[in-house]
Amino acid sequence: MQRSAVFFAVVLMAAAIFVSGLEPPVSAMGKSVEAPRLSIEELRLLIGNSEVVIFDVRLGDEWKKSNEKIQGAVREDPEKYKQWAVKYPKEKTLVFY
Repeated sequence: MQRSAVFFAVVLMAAAIFVSGLEPPVSAMGKSVEAPRLSIEELRLLIGNSEVVIFDVRLGDEWKKSNEKIQGAVREDPEKYKQWAVKYPKEKTLVFY
């Protein structure tokens, strides 16, 4: 249980951001923009919600080395967001970590 809490804290501190529409992850845009952040509790409430898509946008090596992943998260390459962003409805809430 504690490991799970630590994982969520690391994920959130590392940039779990709340994004609406089809905006790519803030860091991928090369802009310095404040993005809303989620608390651990807020993220937990979103997991499993059909109106929310949670994206794991860690790069390949980082993702492969990690034993921790959010169940149900969609893995996408942040550098190729223009190719995959069109697959997701604008009406959904998008969360990137």
